[in-house]
Amino acid sequence: MSDVYYEKPVLLDREKHRKRRVKPSTNFGFARKANSLFVAAAEFPEAYKEYAIVFTRGGNGKVVPVVMLGLRARENLYVNEAGDWTGRYVPAFVRRYPFVLAQLPGQAAMGVCIDEAYPGLSDTDGEALFDDKGGDTPFLQNALDFLGQYQREYLRTESFCKRVEDAGLLMEMNARADLVDGRTFTVASLLVVDEKKLMALPDATVLSLFRTGELHLVSMHLASLSNMKVLVDKIAAMAAPLQPAPKP
Repeated sequence: MSDVYYEKPVLLDREKHRKRRVKPSTNFGFARKANSLFVAAAEFPEAYKEYAIVFTRGGNGKVVPVVMLGLRARENLYVNEAGDWTGRYVPAFVRRYPFVLAQLPGQAAMGVCIDEAYPGLSDTDGEALFDDKGGDTPFLQNALDFLGQYQREYLRTESFCKRVEDAGLLMEMNARADLVDGRTFTVASLLVVDEKKLMALPDATVLSLFRTGELHLVSMHLASLSNMKVLVDKIAAMAAPLQPAPKP
């Protein structure tokens, strides 16, 4: 998981970006190389219906949940050639683009950044970021509200993941897909909840997870794993030159 598609993120500046406008786009070509994306706990009820939700360890060592979008590096099977997102639910990680919050060096506060490489950024077309007096426009305020809500959900999700990890529920899983044409795909270092360890939890721990709604999150995670087959089916359906299958 990474912010791979933010090519030129810069801090949003009230003076520098005073005349800049953002033209909303339904083209998701920018996310074509993201084979997994962070998904917040609040998104599980929609995401688990069509994506496999697994856990992975981020660069800071903390465990986070992600939706699997591909079986190969830098390949998103949910973005087609036209740039359409083919899934019904679009993760918030994608919907916040071209804005993103970034940790400012030496500060506790988060800074709002915008990707200057976003093709919908111009001085003439789209929604204004600032008004004539330099104040935030309703468009920008909506974007800031979304980022704020996203950050709150991120922290809540981080807390959920820590409880799952502290309870000793996670185990490493390597997913392997064998296609009928002989190709094999392996995704390593995924973390999933061990159902045997879940069943062996003390009653008090189970009750605590139930009361916080986190047991339901675990259930949705486990139910979502069957969607790994969706990725296999998508690869199998891709019209690409294939190597002959190996002889038995």
